[in-house]
Formats: sequence, structure tokens, C-alpha cells
Amino acid sequence: MEDNLKFKMIAKTMYGLEEILKSELESIGATEVEVGRRMVSFEGDKSTLYKANIHLRTALRVLVPMDTFEAANADEIYQYLYDNVDWSKYLTSRSTFAFDTVVFSEKFTHSKFVAYRAKDAISDYFQDREMRRPNVSVGDPDMRFHIHIANTTVTLALDSSGESLHKRGYRVGQNDAPISEVLAAGMLLQAGWDGSTDFVDPMCGSGTFLTEAALIALNIPPGIFRESYAFEKWQDFDAELLSNILDEWEERPFEHTIYGSDASPKAISIARANVTRAGVQKHVQLSIKSIEEYTADTKPSPMGLLMTNPPYGERLRPAELEKLYGSIGSVLKHAFAGYKAWVITSNIEGFDAIGLKHFFREKLFNGSLECELRGYELFEGKRNEFVKERVENNEEYAHAGEWTEKKFDRRKTDRPRSDKPRGERGERRTFGDKPRGERSFGEKKFGDRKFGDKPRDERPFGEKKFGDR
Repeated sequence: MEDNLKFKMIAKTMYGLEEILKSELESIGATEVEVGRRMVSFEGDKSTLYKANIHLRTALRVLVPMDTFEAANADEIYQYLYDNVDWSKYLTSRSTFAFDTVVFSEKFTHSKFVAYRAKDAISDYFQDREMRRPNVSVGDPDMRFHIHIANTTVTLALDSSGESLHKRGYRVGQNDAPISEVLAAGMLLQAGWDGSTDFVDPMCGSGTFLTEAALIALNIPPGIFRESYAFEKWQDFDAELLSNILDEWEERPFEHTIYGSDASPKAISIARANVTRAGVQKHVQLSIKSIEEYTADTKPSPMGLLMTNPPYGERLRPAELEKLYGSIGSVLKHAFAGYKAWVITSNIEGFDAIGLKHFFREKLFNGSLECELRGYELFEGKRNEFVKERVENNEEYAHAGEWTEKKFDRRKTDRPRSDKPRGERGERRTFGDKPRGERSFGEKKFGDRKFGDKPRDERPFGEKKFGDR
């Protein structure tokens, strides 16, 4: 692809983060931006492709579509790929490759078999022409291809990212089931976090919210930590262009503080290691402290943004769950008046125990767990008096919540029931409808890294688990 030639791309994301990703894409100069389900399509040039991988906080990977065709079974996919794709543009017989497949179809029940037949198409293509087959490498291929099947429509794409972009590269340790970096960043952007206030996570676990909040506040690209991208192995890779993009960002001043606490000393130790690896430790204050220990006298500042990801029911008995979430509600109301608080959980009963009226809610997925994110305006006294005072004073703090109030008016559950007989009512609506090489932020240099090499991050990420922290 030529440097200035525009082409179509697809950024994959998590359910519920599509609109945020759209805004991010527009901010880096992408055009023809269109939202889909768990994805956003857009157009741009090679520079846009590189920027998307480096700057997007809510993207999981960036794909470049190669072809779209119809197929009724895996053998038809094999035949089309063998007959119609010039694989020599992307591979040699000495290259390694891998296929990722995503299938939404009753006709294709085994995604691994689709990948197997696609692999056969490439192998036979080179065997018949050069008497040599390229090898499959699941862990570190030269080229990674993506197949998406919807019913009988098959889309073949190049994967420009390699490892999922949620693997920033700063995580050196984690607690059980840490929250995805992409989800954490999406929640922060949804909450309007820009570094203009203090930030608090009173149950911070391994510090994902803390680190992502610092990166946003300081304008540090999340991809700055990555050791490599898949596009660096492409035949048309432009090392100078990538170097310029990596060097063009400017750190933004951040005059506030990010506070994290947890009852677990081990969690705080891990969080400290992670924020240090990300180079944001001077902006983060950590303490061993349970959420019940917070009081109005000990909150960090009069106003701020609080976001937390308390344990889910998978690890708590019902009585423990009710007690914990009841404590969260009490602490939010009495210790954090003046804040906006955001809580995500898969336990809707937990929100009932919190007992506060939310102004925002959204369905999200933390791994495979369906969750809900709720936002609360915290104040002393009665809500009506609080809102009236803010509106009369025309304070920005009150105005910031207007769009979410309006957006979710349709979801209120206390609206009057229909007067129509039950049989005549419509269908009930449910709520479900060390950074890159030796690069350091202060120095902005790559050390001895040469583009086109294949360095791999040898830091152990551990087994990836999804859940609540």
C-alpha cells in the first residue's frame, strides 16, 4: 500500500465502546467512520493505520480487509482462497503465518476447521508453485490473517496489530481476573475523564484504572509500550514513518493526583509495580486501606472522579456481597460528596445494595461476563435541592451530566405502565437490547531497537483471566 493511498480499515472493540472508539478514530484523522457491532470501520492511509495501533485506547486490533466473498462451507473457502488470492503479495514460501477466525453462522460450526482449511489453501498455493510450504506459527507469525464469517459472507483481512491491543506492555503483575485495559480506558473516556480533577479508585486491585487514568491525563499513547506490531513485518513497512509518529506526541501537564487504595497489601504491591513500569508513578498515590475506612474528612479532595470495579458474586457469598455493596453505597454518599462515582459489576443485586440513584447506566462485557456500568452524582442533602443549586449557579459540574440524563430517560423503570391489555402490548424491552525497547517518556528514544527485528516481550503476563479486578 502506498503511503498516501487511502484504504478501508476495521478497528475491533468491546460491546458498548463503539461510539467512544468512533470519537477516537475521528481525533486521529480517520474518515468515513461508521459504527458496527463491536467494530468501527474507517478509511485512511498508512499513517492512519500506524496511528490507530498506537493511539487508540479502546481498540482491540486493527484489520485491513483484503477480500469479501460468499461460501457455504469450509471447502468453498479453501477453493476461493486458493484460486483468487495472490498470496505472493503477502508471503514467501519461507514465511510463517496464522489465521484467526470469528464465526457467526449456522453453516459454519467449527471456527478451527475454517482456519485449518484456510491454512491448507496457502500451503497448497506455494507447494504447487515453489514446491515448498510456508509454516504456521501461532505465537509469532510473519503474517497474521483474520477471517470473519457472518452467515455465508466471508471477509478476509490482514491483522495489523498482532497481539491484542489490550496488552499494552506495562503490566508486570496482576491479581485474579484483572479488568481489561481497553475496557478500563473506555469506561474512563465514557465518564469524561481528562485529568482536570483528582481521580480515586478505592478498590484498585492491580491498578488498571489508575494506570489508564494517568495515561489519559498525561496524553501518553497506550501503544508506546508495545515491543512490536504485526505491520512491522509487512513488505511495505515504513520504519521512518512509524518513528515519526512515535515521536510526535507531546506529554500534557497534569496538576492533580490519582489515588488508589486496596485492603490487600499484595494488590498494592502489584499496582505499584505496574504504575512504575508505565512511568506514571509520580502522579499516583497508593495506600493499603479498605473502602470502609474512607470518611468525609479523609477523602483526597472536595471534588473529583471515582471509578471502581468491586468483586463480583463469583467470589463472594450472597451475604458478603450485600454487605460489601452496602458499604460501598454508604461510603460514596457520606465520604465522597462532590464527586462523580462510576461502578461496574456483573451483580445487579449489588447496585440495589448500593442504594443510590444513578444518572447513567450502560451494558458492557468484562471478558465473557455481562456487566453494567452506572454513574452517580454524589451530594449532601436532597437531590432536587442539589440539582437546583447547580443549575442556578450554572456550574459546569451540573451541566456535564445532562447528556447522560437525557440518553437514559427512556430506560427509567418507574414510568407508568401501559393502559393496554397485556395481550395488546408490544414486546417488553429489556436492558440487554519498560516501554518499547528501552524507550522512556522523558527521553523519547528507542535504544538499540531496529525496525523489522522481531523482539518479543519476555515479561510474563500470566494466565489471562477475566472478571472484576
